Amino acid sequence: MTAANSNLTPDEEDLLFRLLRQLDLAPEASQRATASALGISLGGLNTQLRAAADAGLIAISDRPGPDKRQRYTYTLTRAGASEKRRLTDQFLSRKLAEYNALYAELTGTASGLPPIKHRTHPMQNNLAPIPELYVSYDSAQKLKIDAGELKSHDLTPRQICDLELLMNGGFNPLKGFLTEDDYNGVVENMRLADGSLWPMPINLDVSEEFAETLEVGEDIALRDQEGVILATMTVTDRWTPNKAREAEMVFGADDDAHPAVNYLHNQAGSIYLGGPVTGIQQPVHYDFRARRDTPNELRAYFRKLGWRKVVAFQTRNPLHRAHQELTFRAAREAQANLLIHPVVGMTKPGDVDHFTRVRCYEAVLDKYPASTTAMSLLNLAMRMAGPREAVWHGLIRKNHGCTHFIVGRDHAGPGKNSAGEDFYGPYDAQELFRTHQEEMGIEMVDFKHMVWVSERAQYEAIDEIEDKDDVTILNISGTELRRRLAEGLEIPEWFSFPEVVKELRRTKPPRSKQGFTVFLTGLSGSGKSTIANALMVKLMEMGGRPVTLLDGDIVRKNLSSELGFSKEHRDLNIRRIGYVASEITKNGGIAICAPIAPYATTRRAVREDVEAFGAFVEVHVATSLEECERRDRKGLYKLAREGKIKEFTGISDPYDVPVSPELSVETENVDVDNCAHQVLLKLENMGLIAG
Repeated sequence: MTAANSNLTPDEEDLLFRLLRQLDLAPEASQRATASALGISLGGLNTQLRAAADAGLIAISDRPGPDKRQRYTYTLTRAGASEKRRLTDQFLSRKLAEYNALYAELTGTASGLPPIKHRTHPMQNNLAPIPELYVSYDSAQKLKIDAGELKSHDLTPRQICDLELLMNGGFNPLKGFLTEDDYNGVVENMRLADGSLWPMPINLDVSEEFAETLEVGEDIALRDQEGVILATMTVTDRWTPNKAREAEMVFGADDDAHPAVNYLHNQAGSIYLGGPVTGIQQPVHYDFRARRDTPNELRAYFRKLGWRKVVAFQTRNPLHRAHQELTFRAAREAQANLLIHPVVGMTKPGDVDHFTRVRCYEAVLDKYPASTTAMSLLNLAMRMAGPREAVWHGLIRKNHGCTHFIVGRDHAGPGKNSAGEDFYGPYDAQELFRTHQEEMGIEMVDFKHMVWVSERAQYEAIDEIEDKDDVTILNISGTELRRRLAEGLEIPEWFSFPEVVKELRRTKPPRSKQGFTVFLTGLSGSGKSTIANALMVKLMEMGGRPVTLLDGDIVRKNLSSELGFSKEHRDLNIRRIGYVASEITKNGGIAICAPIAPYATTRRAVREDVEAFGAFVEVHVATSLEECERRDRKGLYKLAREGKIKEFTGISDPYDVPVSPELSVETENVDVDNCAHQVLLKLENMGLIAG
């Protein structure tokens, strides 16, 4: 019966659309009430119900109760929910065409509204509701029971962020994870298969083992990390992507120095799944719940306050005085109200955690006029994709009801590439956004680089200062701010608010009081464990912080006794060490790790885990293979040479030599005490221990 499989007339499609909509809104209404709502006879309704059930669009179940006129309950199946969404889009397209024809008849000119497929959502009004992918509450309860019988995929934190914005309309016009055709169009030219602008691949990446258990057309349950079912998905596409091509086109280079490219190659699943999503419930957030708004909740808020123009400020960093002046200027320039819309999902590794950032935002929110400023949190997993990310952020803010968007210099840039150069030009993001802003339906406000002019005691845009040679211009970079925080130095009031500095100092005390991890890596027999033990004793002698040694052999005995020595198991062993080290670091202790850790990608993952809470000091114990074999008391190298030990690092398995460790120590003809002392000097130089 679906329009996709039969030749329904427009009137028949309209009736099917209204039937599915009515059953979704009132699944337990009597047949008489449903027929009345649709304007058809009871006989006509029964004909429609039988046809819909035969087509697999609805499920009919008995409803116990004394009222014989209300014996059944009607539930949309996943196919029915998908068909309802398709017919909704088709209905809106037809109504738009009718409006355009009437407008032309009355005015003699075209309305100027772009077609549905070239718009971010069917309603041009920034205050009107936009489509969500959730089913009704009653349907969700039934669907949750049915979904319990389906194969399940446990979502990663990034996938949970993506799913939430798919379901609540933040990623409108997407109806689910991208199909292969949509993915190819997005990667190659930032367009979905239907021509709609969309710059970022949104796919469900899974392992090859899980993908092999699935059939195309099969429904799966999508669960959070606690096992709660958030949605179901119909798998319409399954393919192996060209990740190198995706990296080149989306991120500008296939370079692992880019955090998203590193994630793509080293963490994401090897198979992509695509297909429509049916939302059951939102992910649960226990933090800052009053600050989290869906697109429709924000639109309703703007509608209530009568905000016709809203400029959004995207940030993943704490707000300082320059940001305040920038946002004031942007709101004045656009003659709009201001939405401070920070990302609290996943940002760049090493960023200030979102708990601290939100406390900083709340601390300075009263510096803004309450009648014209609002703040809401966006649970987005950033990709740091520069120009494409700016367009993506603009589309997301458009879906949240904003009419203007501040695009910064090097917007969402990840920093330096492997050659030490910026991944993107400083104004690439602004140029790409400007190219598409008319189609997107949201206007860009250029980010102004604000600096402090001492003589006038105010912030001014650097490009607008005509007497640069006659005034004192001050600015503090992000790097300089981090240095001052790390060393406990003064941060002037002209740069930031005392409330923000107080919050930052609570989370980031001086380095000499923070926890940190020393990670020694090298070949078997290089001297890692010996140096680690000496270093532990020296640090314990100094006192002040608890010291924990996570030696390779100790961890193998106590944490990873069930693991073998395959690459997968060795990676898992190192990740366990990294997790424990990050917890020690987070709680102000010192973790000394001394595994072989042969793979650079795994060491990088451990670094990212630890650097979320404190310093990570990689020490390469650079003893040659020949010297390690000479020292081999256990005879392991001899057994490896004879082929009796498989996958032995340095013999039959590679060792990725660290490219830029914090310290490299030579142990040949150097005593252990001297090597440990070199590490202490490095820690002192980094401010991690007192001189």
